[in-house]
Amino acid sequence: MAEGDNRSTNLLAAETASLEEQLQGWGEVMLMADKVLRWERAWFPPAIMGVVSLVFLIIYYLDASVLSGVSCFVMFLCLADYLVPILAPRIFGSNKWTTEQQQRFHEICSNLVKTRRRAVGWWKRLFTLKEEKPKMYFMTMIVSLAAVAWVGQQVHNLLLTYLIVTSLLLLPGLNQHGIISKYIGMAKREINKLLKQKEKKNE
Repeated sequence: MAEGDNRSTNLLAAETASLEEQLQGWGEVMLMADKVLRWERAWFPPAIMGVVSLVFLIIYYLDASVLSGVSCFVMFLCLADYLVPILAPRIFGSNKWTTEQQQRFHEICSNLVKTRRRAVGWWKRLFTLKEEKPKMYFMTMIVSLAAVAWVGQQVHNLLLTYLIVTSLLLLPGLNQHGIISKYIGMAKREINKLLKQKEKKNE
């Protein structure tokens, strides 16, 4: 058991080191984005919502086709991948890279590797469910996809995408400041109260 844990830890460290090497040119940008997403300043949340709203307003105004939108998005990613490693050191100054910043960059890369592992783990579980319990797998997939299709039919595509993107960008800050755990705790307390009231009525 200990040998398996050590192997997993070593593999995680190796994957993290590899990702750090790949993203070294993005280090300064990732640290800045991390500060914004974790709401280190009070004006970061409204700034996130304002930027996202502006981007989606431009998309709505241009009314581009799906193919044009995908092409522009991929083109933007290619330009960013080329320009960011060149411009970031000049803007932020790599000579000011501190031990604390290096540690935070390592933590970010480690979290990204863990998130990727969780996603792969859920994907594998899905296929395991398909092999072991095919009926449950197909019922779950059909119900889930039908629900998603219904929501997509009721809500405009662009509005739905805007809500999803905004929620994902606000999620790290909500988690960092304990807002999610606060409301989950409140929901659990309310559910426990309802269950206790139901038990009293049954008695």
